[in-house]
Amino acid sequence: MGRSNCFDVEKVNESIQQFALLTVAHPLLAAAKDTLLSAINNAPPGSIIMVFGPTGVGKTTLCLKIQQLLFQQSRPDMEMDSGRLPYASIEAAAPDGGNFSWRDYYRRLLTAMAEPMLEYKTKAKAERGQTMIAMTRAAAVELRHAVELAIRHRQPAAILIDEAQHLTRMVSGRRLIDQLDVIKSLANCTRTIHVLLGTYELLALRHLNGQLGRRTIDINFRRYSADNPADVHVFKNTVLTFQKHLPLPAESDLLQMWELLFERSVGCVGILKEWLQRALILALHEKCQSLAERHLERTALSAAQCEKIAIEAHEGEAHFASSDRSRSRLRSLLGLNSIDEVAATRPEPRKGRVGQRRPTRDLVGKNSVPAGEACHGV
Repeated sequence: MGRSNCFDVEKVNESIQQFALLTVAHPLLAAAKDTLLSAINNAPPGSIIMVFGPTGVGKTTLCLKIQQLLFQQSRPDMEMDSGRLPYASIEAAAPDGGNFSWRDYYRRLLTAMAEPMLEYKTKAKAERGQTMIAMTRAAAVELRHAVELAIRHRQPAAILIDEAQHLTRMVSGRRLIDQLDVIKSLANCTRTIHVLLGTYELLALRHLNGQLGRRTIDINFRRYSADNPADVHVFKNTVLTFQKHLPLPAESDLLQMWELLFERSVGCVGILKEWLQRALILALHEKCQSLAERHLERTALSAAQCEKIAIEAHEGEAHFASSDRSRSRLRSLLGLNSIDEVAATRPEPRKGRVGQRRPTRDLVGKNSVPAGEACHGV
């Protein structure tokens, strides 16, 4: 965006919306996008894909990118069948009463698929005299059946569920495995891939049993790390890209403040962008020509907030780190450690040249033969 000498507030305010829609295609986002799209296109029907990442890493942006790609892929099929959908995307709402509501989930999913006569389908066909609990269960069954029929009719390539960590919100005695069993059953009955995108809280649903683990694909959308020089280089380039798109008369020098930007974004590009938006609005209200360090300091997350995010991210990423102990336990369960122990105690074969006799002690005497050789008379 070109810089002008005059400060046109109206024009800059319009540009704020453009900055809000700006997406920087940084390497970790591109890698997660390619991995997720490949999984959707190649996974067996009915598979479950889990995308994990710290808060603010860009999972919602990733979801929007996948929606665009699925729309492009499905365009020929949609031209042949006007009732077909490229995808169905919803956000798993945080429950008000402590328990995740499947009835609310079904309603949101039916709305996302533009299901006709939704109001009729959300009413339970309860007989007179039923209790409220029975009516609630009947309504959930009706909604579940309507969702299955809608998915089969619309044939979306995938069901995308953002903020999926809300599935773990429970105060009743319902088990976590029961929560994921609902998703697994829906995916299996409709033969449609379900993608769950959430924070590392979603790890509570990861590999609850062998059957679910076999049907689940894990994708870790990590943040940038200051311990990795390549990550630092990419983060600086991302800062520079945002700097060039700030709708201010003069270009800001954010690169000299990259350490502050990294510290208070915890290496997450999503947090960085939201932070720059807040600082930009503050600079515009003050009618400043560029973004200054004071704007960033006044709009940054607190150190305590960032510490909490960093701890959660570190603990979540540790689950995906390779572990020699885990592999050792796996080999022990499979009986492979005993093979390794036998191989380690087996003596190595002696090596020598072909045709060359091994060194032995020759006996002295007229009728003597070396030890181990037979003596045959003529």
